[in-house]
Amino acid sequence: MSELRFSLADVAGVRLAVSPANETVMSMWALASPVHHAVHLPWIDRARVTLRRPEVAERVRPLVELTWRGCPLPDFITPAARPNVEMADQLDQIADTPSAVVVQDLLSTTSRRPLSPFGQALLADPRGLLPQLVDAMRVWYDEAIAPDWSRMRALLDADVAYRAAQLAENGAGRFFEQLHPSLRWLGDRVVSDDPFERDFDLRDRGLALNPTVFSQRRVLWNLLEESLPAAAYPVRAVGTLWETAAPPPGDPLARVVGSGRAALLYLLDEASTTTDLARRTGMSAGNVSAHLTALHAAGLVDRARQGRHVLYRNTDAAAVLLRASRGG
Repeated sequence: MSELRFSLADVAGVRLAVSPANETVMSMWALASPVHHAVHLPWIDRARVTLRRPEVAERVRPLVELTWRGCPLPDFITPAARPNVEMADQLDQIADTPSAVVVQDLLSTTSRRPLSPFGQALLADPRGLLPQLVDAMRVWYDEAIAPDWSRMRALLDADVAYRAAQLAENGAGRFFEQLHPSLRWLGDRVVSDDPFERDFDLRDRGLALNPTVFSQRRVLWNLLEESLPAAAYPVRAVGTLWETAAPPPGDPLARVVGSGRAALLYLLDEASTTTDLARRTGMSAGNVSAHLTALHAAGLVDRARQGRHVLYRNTDAAAVLLRASRGG
């Protein structure tokens, strides 16, 4: 069990952002254990083909060795993300990690398992070998993550918008308890039901919260003293990541409003963004936007801004149409 102690400044410093580096690193866990990441099998099949290419395998080997079979991750390769950060920015940040921090972070992972051969070499020569690790992350992102990044990003952005609304509406205590079943808010601290046994004071540095598609079991913490405090938590609705939604054949609502608009109405029982709807329907963002404009004008969807996101959701009138279409 872990405890994170918050000051008022820490509560005010809770922030949400998407981290491309997290997805790049944690995707290796899905490759190493497909049975525990079955939801990602469409991606795993493609990624394994990519990793078998000799020119990719050799350059990505440092990352594979540091992450194989769920090895604890050194904090410096999953840095706290800020809003709208790009992979290139995070790689620059990782490349600038002081050697002493690299060493400390690597040693922090050895309590249950020894370092891999590359990990041992990096420990002995962090300045000389850190560029190889950064190159491995860059190659793996370009080859395996970037082709699907728009799809992943849409799901992650939708989660950030949803969580930001929860934080604004319910306050920090209720927000953390809704973030993951393992978390409880006890007055001035978050208690995490996990095996890490950490007692950590955030010390007015706030907490970066980064949703991730590749960690499905628990919240993962960056809590070393030299790291900016961060947590990677499982994204909502990860089961929809590789799906493409469409109305069932012969759907009566689709015959009335068109298949594209019907598909959106079926998905909008839960608030979603344009990019998330595009990902789930396979339509372009432009087509989704045009359909949503028409549905909004007809009084079938509402829209509300949450930060930099606009969330759409069915109105009561749309719910009546959907019940009639379903025979309810």
